[in-house]
Amino acid sequence: MPRTLKGLSLIGLASAQPGERTFHAADARTGERLEPAFHPTRPADLDRAAAAAEHAFGAYAATPPAERADFLRAIAAELEARGEAIIERADRETALGDARLTGELGRTANQLRLFATLLDEGDWLDIRIDAGDPGRTPAPKPDVRSLRRPLGPVAVFGASNFPLAFSVAGGDTASALAAGCPVIVKAHPAHPGTSELVGRAVRAAAREQGMPDGVFSLLFDDGYEVGQALVRHPLVRAVGFTGSRSGGQALMRLAGERPDPIPVYAEMSSVNPVFVLPLATRRRPGPISDALLASFTLGAGQFCTNPGIVLLEAGEAGDVLRDRLVEGARKAEAHAMLTAGIHRAFGTGLQRLADAGARRLAEGHRAAGLTAASAAVWETDASAAVDDPRLTQEVFGPSTVLVRYRSDDELLAFAGVMEGQLTATLHGEDDEWERYRPLVAALERKAGRLLVNQVPTGVEVCRAMVHGGPYPATSDGRTTSVGARAIERFTRLVAYQNFPKALLPNELA
Repeated sequence: MPRTLKGLSLIGLASAQPGERTFHAADARTGERLEPAFHPTRPADLDRAAAAAEHAFGAYAATPPAERADFLRAIAAELEARGEAIIERADRETALGDARLTGELGRTANQLRLFATLLDEGDWLDIRIDAGDPGRTPAPKPDVRSLRRPLGPVAVFGASNFPLAFSVAGGDTASALAAGCPVIVKAHPAHPGTSELVGRAVRAAAREQGMPDGVFSLLFDDGYEVGQALVRHPLVRAVGFTGSRSGGQALMRLAGERPDPIPVYAEMSSVNPVFVLPLATRRRPGPISDALLASFTLGAGQFCTNPGIVLLEAGEAGDVLRDRLVEGARKAEAHAMLTAGIHRAFGTGLQRLADAGARRLAEGHRAAGLTAASAAVWETDASAAVDDPRLTQEVFGPSTVLVRYRSDDELLAFAGVMEGQLTATLHGEDDEWERYRPLVAALERKAGRLLVNQVPTGVEVCRAMVHGGPYPATSDGRTTSVGARAIERFTRLVAYQNFPKALLPNELA
């Protein structure tokens, strides 16, 4: 593996020069240093990447959609052809396991092909034509036509918890390239080897398809300097980010302080509350508790859609479901987390719940290992959760808090004060839905995706999907980072009034 990795940033079709300082990836299970050394991107190389992206923008934006679609399909094919090496390295850097990473590689390829199909069909352009009427009175009607146009070079930040589907060739990159925007990726420092392997696959596809030099670059850094400089760079026109709330907020501030502020599409923080309604609690305690256990412990709880809060009726029926969930959590195996830093943050989050008065009901098996995390189940009262925000803040890891409610009013009160979320889930029965219409209406204002009798982990990559939500789930609740509508983030609407046919974009002529 070290023989195939160079540890150098990819600047368009070329490579950066090595610098004096280096860093290494670490084996997520053992902490062992992994070769090779990676060289942080130097300011001159970042400028080269931005200049190359800007130079490529005009030609790439003008590339026929069918050719961009072929480019996306070529990237998917390159990823699949190199899949074995990518998955091997990714498993060492993330401890996510071959099965999970194989599925994620498939999802990444499918996302690219989804946007290729979108380009073939053309609906994403949102074309609108209002034909002129010179004879209209009292004033002639002008001819006005509009469509979506690409923004320009886009900076994408790789995510720690999805080294493939939300990283170098993930959804942000795929949707930006589909829109006609060159992409500069800031690789996540926890999986630079995976990032380089994927970046080389993208570059190979760009060469094969004859894409403009600069349509894609990959930058390495183990700190914040390169990312900050990238957001500040005057040639960058938008940012895609998946990560912590503090990280997303920092990028938003940087982008807002520019002389020309740019949009930051950040997916940040969500506890994805699950509301278990009374009849469902009584009729399906086993299936619901089993589904919740599998969901909040999946991948050591390192999903943005992890159900970190469960609203459960107080009393005997709720106790039955709770006790089954607790029993399952105590038997759950520990799992290595992505990085030592994430593991420390998980411990800090658990301590915050304890400090806020949550009662710890269960802890899963303990295991040796640098970053091993055990499942945790907590309990608190609805009134306490409404009053103390520490009880409802995200804990990134295999932890969930049971919030015991005593009335419909307490459910509505919780929904009224909860922060913006990626998801909100209801478990209920057909003969109780009508009673909870007000709760559904309240949740529509707070979450981007509402689910019934399922779990929030697992985000289908499809045309209708909304993986977004009101702040702080994302920086802009009107957008999605998964699904066909993700392309809209990297476009803007342009209207052409009274234009001669020869000057109109081909799609409007």
